[in-house]
Amino acid sequence: MNGSTSYRTITDHLPQKLRDMLLSLNEGLLHGLMEVRLRSGGPVYFVYPERILFLGRNGELRSDSRELYIVSAAEIKAILDRLCHFSVHSCPSQLSQGWFVIGNGVRVGLAGMYSSTSPPVITDLSSLNFRISREVRGCADGLFPQIYDRNVIICGGVGSGKTTILRELCRLNGSLRKTALIDERNEISCFCDGAPRYDVGLMTDILVNCTRSFGISSAVRTMSPELIICDEIASSEDTEAIVSGIACGVRFIVTAHGENMQEACKRPELRYLTESGLFHRIVFLKGASRPGETGEIIRL
Repeated sequence: MNGSTSYRTITDHLPQKLRDMLLSLNEGLLHGLMEVRLRSGGPVYFVYPERILFLGRNGELRSDSRELYIVSAAEIKAILDRLCHFSVHSCPSQLSQGWFVIGNGVRVGLAGMYSSTSPPVITDLSSLNFRISREVRGCADGLFPQIYDRNVIICGGVGSGKTTILRELCRLNGSLRKTALIDERNEISCFCDGAPRYDVGLMTDILVNCTRSFGISSAVRTMSPELIICDEIASSEDTEAIVSGIACGVRFIVTAHGENMQEACKRPELRYLTESGLFHRIVFLKGASRPGETGEIIRL
């Protein structure tokens, strides 16, 4: 399973003692695992859709907070060294943005003290969050025929599976039509050595590590896509690029945060898109307890 492969990617970035403890866990405990979190002076804990388990001193996972393995500052620093390939100064962008993307699409979030420089960068790391990426074939089979050839916004809360279902919609669309994927954080395709690790469609062109607005404009100018797919619309620049792309005849599937219509429309860029008449559907996912599952579909 890809979750298991992603888990091995996480353990490869851990100090030897922690790596051995995590690799000794029963593989059945990886089922449904969403995040592995570590905090300096605090615990290692595993986040699932409906529960959290802590790593005990003896390497077991437990639901209570007694006799836990406590992560040291030295271990956090050792993990950061591995994320930076032992050259912290070569990663100013990641330390400023607060995240890395490593193998198999695993995203690593950072927390700690930021510098007073411009742009600010993390100088004293306190916490790490390894988010597991999964390819779930079939999760969009029911949704796909309902939104094909329409402009669509997919909304959900944290951990609801927006990226997972977007990846599958990209695969399905990209096998039928010219598609451009704007993969700003390299979470959808896991692009490496000139090719994606995940199947995102036979006719999908991938633009990685660029802003959404730049990627959209570039794709429209150079790749003549019929459809553009991108994750996490979050700015007026994104909205302007989407509107410009639609004016050129391109369809869009995008995602955004929001568990319901009221919450989604609190964000001005999303409210504009829903009220513009340019989008046909907004889809809400069921939530973190059922990641990747479609809930309400609203006609706009």
